[in-house]
Amino acid sequence: MAITLMYITNRPDVAKIAQDAGVDRVWVDLEYKGKEERQAGMNTVKSKHTVEDVKALRAVIDKSSLMVRVNPLDDESEDEINKVIEAGADYIMLPMFKTKAEVERFISLVGGRAKTMLLLETKEAEECIEEYVGLPGIDEIHIGLNDLHLAHKMTFMFELVANGTVERLANILKAHNVRFGFGGFARIGYGILPAEMILTQHYALGSEMAILSRGFCDANAKENIDEVRADFIEGVNNIRLKEKEILSYSKAQFENNFEGIKEKVSQIVESIRSKK
Repeated sequence: MAITLMYITNRPDVAKIAQDAGVDRVWVDLEYKGKEERQAGMNTVKSKHTVEDVKALRAVIDKSSLMVRVNPLDDESEDEINKVIEAGADYIMLPMFKTKAEVERFISLVGGRAKTMLLLETKEAEECIEEYVGLPGIDEIHIGLNDLHLAHKMTFMFELVANGTVERLANILKAHNVRFGFGGFARIGYGILPAEMILTQHYALGSEMAILSRGFCDANAKENIDEVRADFIEGVNNIRLKEKEILSYSKAQFENNFEGIKEKVSQIVESIRSKK
C-alpha cells in the first residue's frame, strides 16, 4: 500500500510537475467562508482559488485525480458544487460539517457525479461520527488536524495524534471500511515533527492519504520552476523509499515511533507555550 499523496495548488505548471513526480491528487481550494476568522493569526494556507482554476488544472491533469474543496454548506452550495463538477472535478471535499443532515445534503447535491470526501474537522462531526460514517455515497474521510485541534483548544495540531484521538477515529473508520487519511507532512528529514515519524504513524493506523505541506514544497515561494520540479522529484521518491522501509517494521518499531511522537509533540507544545 502506498499513501495517496495530495498537494494544494492552482497553478497549472506546478500541478503538472506534481503529477509527473508521482503526486496522486492535485487539490484546488475554493474554501474561504469563515476560514479567516477561524484561523486568524495562524501561519496556515488561506487560498484564493476559483472555479476557473479548476478548469485550468483539468486541462493539464490527466494521470492524477483532481479534487476541489468547496465552501461549507449554505444557500450557494448547490450552484458551487454544480460548477466544480462541470469544471471537471474528480473529487469534491466538504469542510466544516457538523451533522448527519449536512452530510446527507452534500451527498445528494453531488449526486454521484464525482467522488466525495468529508473533511472531519469539527468537534460536532467527531462526536457524531457513528451517525454518518456508514452512509452510502461517502467515498473518503480526511481528518483535518488544523481546525480540529483549534476546536479542542490545543496548542499544536499533532496533539490529536499524540493523545490518541486520531487512532480512535481511525478505528471507527476502519470498522466501516471507509478509506481515510489525516493531516500532512513535509519532506523526509524535515518538519517540526519529522515527516518520517508522521508517515510511519499513517501506516500504523491504516491511513491511506496525506497532504504534502508547504514544508514539502512551497512552490509560490520559489522563483525558479526547476527548483520546484527538483523538490517534487526528490521528495516523492524519498517518501516512496521510506514507505518500503516501513513495510518491514515490527510491532515494536511502530510502538517506539508512537512513543517518539508523543515525546516530540510534548516538547513542541512546551516550546510554543513558553514563547507566548
